[in-house]
Order: sequence, then C-alpha cells, then structure tokens
Amino acid sequence: MPPKAPKQNWTLPDHNSKKSHKVAYINARIIDPESGFDKKGALLTEGEKIADFGPALFKNGVPKGIEVVDCEGHVLCPGLVDIQVHFREPGQEHKETINTGSKSAAAGGITMVVCQPNTKPVLDNVPIVEFIKNRARETSYVNIRAYGAISKDMKGETITEMGLMRESGVVVGFTDDGLPVMNSLLMRRALEFSKMLDVPIAQHAEDLNLSNKGCINEGKISTKLGVPGIPNASEAVCVDRDIHLVALTGGVYHLLHASTHEAVESIRRAKKMGLNVTAEAAPHHFTLTDEAVLDYKTFAKMNPPLRAEKDRLAIIEGLKDGTIDAIATDHAPHDQESKRVPLTSAAFGIVGVETMLPLSLALYQNKTLSLRDVLGKMTWRAADIIREKRGRIKKGAIADLTLIDLGMEWVVENDKLSSKSKNSPFDGRKVKGRAIRTIVSGQTVYTLG
Repeated sequence: MPPKAPKQNWTLPDHNSKKSHKVAYINARIIDPESGFDKKGALLTEGEKIADFGPALFKNGVPKGIEVVDCEGHVLCPGLVDIQVHFREPGQEHKETINTGSKSAAAGGITMVVCQPNTKPVLDNVPIVEFIKNRARETSYVNIRAYGAISKDMKGETITEMGLMRESGVVVGFTDDGLPVMNSLLMRRALEFSKMLDVPIAQHAEDLNLSNKGCINEGKISTKLGVPGIPNASEAVCVDRDIHLVALTGGVYHLLHASTHEAVESIRRAKKMGLNVTAEAAPHHFTLTDEAVLDYKTFAKMNPPLRAEKDRLAIIEGLKDGTIDAIATDHAPHDQESKRVPLTSAAFGIVGVETMLPLSLALYQNKTLSLRDVLGKMTWRAADIIREKRGRIKKGAIADLTLIDLGMEWVVENDKLSSKSKNSPFDGRKVKGRAIRTIVSGQTVYTLG
C-alpha cells in the first residue's frame, strides 16, 4: 500500500487578537534571502512581530510560558509573496473565492498575495476595493493585497481614480491584467500617475491584433494541431512600446508573466538604461514548453502561452542574472466546464499557488540558482515590487514565515489541491520540497503532518 498522505490543517488568523503570545521556533535553519543570513538557530515571535532570532537564542533552553515549535532542522524563511493571483471574487465564486484561494496559498507556503482586478464587477473603484478588504478580513488565511484596474471596466478607454484606490491600503499597483493596455496615450497617463503614487503599472504585454484570437504559442505545435497561434512578437512589440513610454514619463513599470526571449532582452536593456522596470516569471514558463499541450491539452493553455525551449531557457537566464526580479504564479482557477472543451474554446489559465514552491526549488536542486536566490524571488524581491515591507527576517518585522522541508518528495495530484478548481498541467508530477508550516502575523495558519 502507498504511504498515507500527511494530514493538512488550516486555521483562520484571529485579526482581533490582542494577545502578545510568544512562540519559539527552535532547531531551525534560518534563511533571510535579502541579507544572506543562513544559520542554524532559533527564532522568537511575540504577537505579530519577530522579537529575536539567531544561533545563540535559547542556548540555555526556552523559558516557561513560551510555546515551542521544533523545526527539526528544516528551513525557516520569510513567508512567500505571490504578486499575481486570480481569486475570482466577486463574480465567479464557482471557480474560486478569497477563502478557498487563500487556503490553497497557505498550503503552498504563501503568506501574501496580490489579487488581479478582472473580477465581476471589475476592481476599478473604492467600493469594490472595500469589499475585497472586508472579505479578506473575514475569510482569508493570508494577507490580501490587490491591483486596481488601470481603465474603467478594463475597457482601455478611461483611466480610473488611482489615487483614491491607492489610499485604501489594499491596492498596491494597477493593471488591466487579463487584457493589455492597447491605448498608448492611456498607458502614458497611467505611468505618469505611477510616478506620483510610487506604485507599479503592471502590464499583461500582448498586442491583441497580433495575437488575433490565437490559443497557444505560434509554432510547430500549433501547426501540428491546426489551431491559431500567438506569436512571440505579440508580447515583444507591447513590451518595447511600454519601455519607450517609461523612458518618456519616468514611470514605474512591471512586466507580468514574461514568456519570450525577446521580452527578457528588452527588460534587460531597459534596466541597463536605468529605467524603473521590473519583471516576473511564472513557474510554468520556466518549467514547460508548448509541447505540454500535446499531453495536457487545455490544462496547458494559458495566456501568455507556453513557448518554445529557447524562450524557456531565456526565462531561466533572466532569473539567473536578475533581469527577472520575481517569481509569481498567475494562479488562474477555472471550473471543468471552462476547460473540458475544445482547445480553441477553453479558458486561459492554470492554478499554481500550491506548486510554486516545489517547481521553483527545482532551480536550486538542479544547481541553476542558489537557494538564497530562489527564495529571494518569492519573498523580499516580490514584496519590494509592490512596496510592501515583507519578505524579510528582521527584529521587529511582521512575523510572516514559512517552514520548508527541502527533502520532502511528493506527487502533485489535482484532486487533492485545496483550490476550488483543479486545472493544473502538473498532475502526476513528482516534485521535491514542500511547505510544512505557514505563519501569518505570528499565527500558524497551516501545518502539514
């Protein structure tokens, strides 16, 4: 008989707790990717803050009255930050909710997410922002932030009231993700506002005219399957235009889910010019190519699509040399009715928050990146893009932490994912490394085993 799967446990954080509960995490390998701190020792949380940490802490034992968690030598690092998720609420709760999406994120070791605005209705005004804020407080296992829409109803015509949404404390940037900003003048205005507000304008880079209703990457696989393809140029043209606008405005620009070698090179060139640009990559774009569509069909359909091997390698090189700053999932849950249809009709997107950590750790396991670099792209570097003071282990910092068993081997099973939707192309894939405890503001919200 196969070994019994370890039990998973979730606990919603108590936002009203006034207790200064103390927890000692002992026998841990503490890693702070920003500073490079990597030592065996202990860490103490008091309430929602990190009170102390280091190799000498509790050498003479833990005082009475402090809860003790034995980390058994596993990695204790800052909580992971995923700066691109779709939790579908409001409007498509049959696919995902803030509750179910955050539960799935917690199981992946993620302590903060940034929700995208393509909800129904669109997150383009203060009342919808307040709805997200309240729902998160009531039902979320992790910290919820959001991008506000750049244009009203994401129609690409009229700019939203960015300043008012930013004041909410939830909105950390702006995007029309799901759609690109095709109107160059609107994009210019958005970038001008980004400079004043010091928040990123995050672009889903796609020239819709070039994409021309394609459904997968344009290449050998699209030809073989006889379906319309999306060329690399669709992304590349949009990124190049945006970089010119960043140079014009001095704005803050972030490229969502980079997928092509051309886009990586454009971002690399923009950084050398000193422009305020950042980029992220999704695990599926540095793990799979468009050949996965042959095996996983619509479950390997996303936008931007899986590309050719040359592009996959370019994404990895961008991660290695710092051109790509962060790893984010583009978690996009869809119900079976949206996926179990012909390839040309199926919805774009896959779930990803529970597989981000092991798929990214593969870059460390195959010696492509150091463990510090891999964790850094999912912690402080991601947090810095959205101007959040998270992703670090420091005295006085918020105690968002993830305990990781680097050696745990497990198999991704779609039907066991915590997300309400099960659309992953990694079903049946053997992976290594898993979050075994997730701590949000000093409170354990998830344990494995």
